[in-house]
Amino acid sequence: MTVRLAITSGEPAGIGPDLCVQLAQQGHPAQLVVLGDGELLQQRARQLGLPLNLIPFEEQISAQPTPVGSLWIEQIDVSGPVTAGQLDNLNAGYVLETLQRAADGCLNQRWQGIVTAPVHKGVINEAGHPFTGHTEFFRDVAGVEEVVMMLATSDLRVALVTTHLPLRDVADAITPDRIQRVVRILNQDLQHHFGLERPHILVAGLNPHAGEDGHLGREELDVIIPTLEQLRAEGIHLTGPLPADTLYTPKYLEQADATLAMYHDQGLPVLKHHGF
Repeated sequence: MTVRLAITSGEPAGIGPDLCVQLAQQGHPAQLVVLGDGELLQQRARQLGLPLNLIPFEEQISAQPTPVGSLWIEQIDVSGPVTAGQLDNLNAGYVLETLQRAADGCLNQRWQGIVTAPVHKGVINEAGHPFTGHTEFFRDVAGVEEVVMMLATSDLRVALVTTHLPLRDVADAITPDRIQRVVRILNQDLQHHFGLERPHILVAGLNPHAGEDGHLGREELDVIIPTLEQLRAEGIHLTGPLPADTLYTPKYLEQADATLAMYHDQGLPVLKHHGF
């Protein structure tokens, strides 16, 4: 069975359209359906000097692999003129429409997954649409209380307890309930989607040196350690909390199936340096 994936084309003045054009330069075993403005993509292909054949998407036709030089397109018109590199919040609604149609399509099984090109959060918010990121947008459309952001390379997986929060709000957001929900989701999906019978998860502390026995912050002693002990009693294989500055070293990573960072810039810089 050929998988059908929705590709949201991202901020129209950004690199999203360029990435879609470059995606078409090789064949793919999945059917790739770009949600966006076809004329914008053709314009960007001409600027890049790359060939691009856009095939109108017809849902009733069975999914088929994507040939070299082509992409399927589900047309969504941009709201205003687009110049590469010049942001215009007039097109914020267009960007959100691509995300909405992608999410709705997954919920009704039109697509088996979504690949998102980059968006510009500031422009969307300036246009009057509260928006913190793809993760939270898809959570709200799906109507679920909690989702887990996990990024992965071929040999490193990093999940997050908190995602797009100002740093001053992170400590208050790390509660026993939140840690429990995130760890249970992470453990369950590592089993179901990655085929790991009993995944081993390394957990980072929040503070430097994982709090240094309370001398550098009490979140580990008061919140993280008791919560991890409770989760271990459920049979979840957890190690930590470990100091984040030594957790991401080969000694620890070679024995782990995933790591859990407490906040966005604790874990993701390591992952992106390792395999951007």
